[in-house]
Amino acid sequence: MKDKICLVTGATSGIGYEAALDLARRGATVVLTARDKARGEAAREAILQATGAKAELLTCDLADLASVRAAAAEFKTRHDRLHVLLNNAGVWHRARRVTKDGLEETFQANHLGPFLLTTLLLDVLKASAPARIVNVSSALHYRGRLNWDDLQMEKRFDGTKAYSDSKLANVLFTRALAGRLTGTGVTVNAVHPGVIATSLSRDMPAFIRALLPFVLSTPAKGAQPLVRLAAGADVEGVTGRYFDKLKEKKAAAFALDDTAAARLWKVSVELASADKS
Repeated sequence: MKDKICLVTGATSGIGYEAALDLARRGATVVLTARDKARGEAAREAILQATGAKAELLTCDLADLASVRAAAAEFKTRHDRLHVLLNNAGVWHRARRVTKDGLEETFQANHLGPFLLTTLLLDVLKASAPARIVNVSSALHYRGRLNWDDLQMEKRFDGTKAYSDSKLANVLFTRALAGRLTGTGVTVNAVHPGVIATSLSRDMPAFIRALLPFVLSTPAKGAQPLVRLAAGADVEGVTGRYFDKLKEKKAAAFALDDTAAARLWKVSVELASADKS
């Protein structure tokens, strides 16, 4: 990964931090995104001290479309190449929250924000080919079912369903994007890293939190599937796939629906263009 530039979202802690740390140890220049500048600087400094590699911070809130646009523009002022985009950041809320863009936050932070960031950086990724995009999804995407008439869950909100639906959207986005990137030298894959001990669990339902100590893996272990897809020689050229940890697995039937993938792309473009900035 020497001389490679890697952008990792949600890199202040958990598997995002560990993935960025691993890539830096392999010689990559890592660009970390964080909502909180102080936490981001702390993570950047820790990686710098541990590896001696180049580490940069990019302030970006994926639940704010204007922030995503600004972050993409800032990245392009610093770099004209991007070899790995690792869309890792995510949220899970028990109660419905609405962003400044008027959208349900789980859907926006977990799908729409990464969708916008990725599409804004596609020109740089193509110019850097071979390049890779890794979308962190979840095994909970098997429980997802997008309600096209209520994507923002205004009628009835359930935190677990909102998260599951957003992770399904990640796989559908991966599938649609892979088709659009055919022949460009840019690959895109989705991955479930396992059930990991991260801050994401703090807002999960009590019955899930009670089970977590029995099944959790460490963030360092959870980062390995991400790093493998970002840097592994054995997956070079592999695209449009879903991985459960280190093994390729068939995604949910709904996630393999090309009509649904195309519809989600169209809706995402419309929503991403409707910010109030």
